[in-house]
Amino acid sequence: MRRLRSEGERRALVRELEELRKKSDAELLEEITEIKTEIRLLRTKIEAGGRVENPMRLRNLKKRLARALTVLRERKIESEISPRKQTD
Repeated sequence: MRRLRSEGERRALVRELEELRKKSDAELLEEITEIKTEIRLLRTKIEAGGRVENPMRLRNLKKRLARALTVLRERKIESEISPRKQTD
């Protein structure tokens, strides 16, 4: 069962989304590349049987990656919709 987020967790999530939305597309793509690289390194370390300092780091990175990809996708959809509104 999924637990409800505390007020502090919600505020942190909102701050993170605001931070991602302030970035340009190029900055977002760079961050996505960095996150993917770090995920790959963590997975390699885990598969090799090594200990990971923070086991939740992988989960948090995957969530941040999903958020960054979502912001990028939102912008793409918005740019596709905007020209149509002007021609109508």
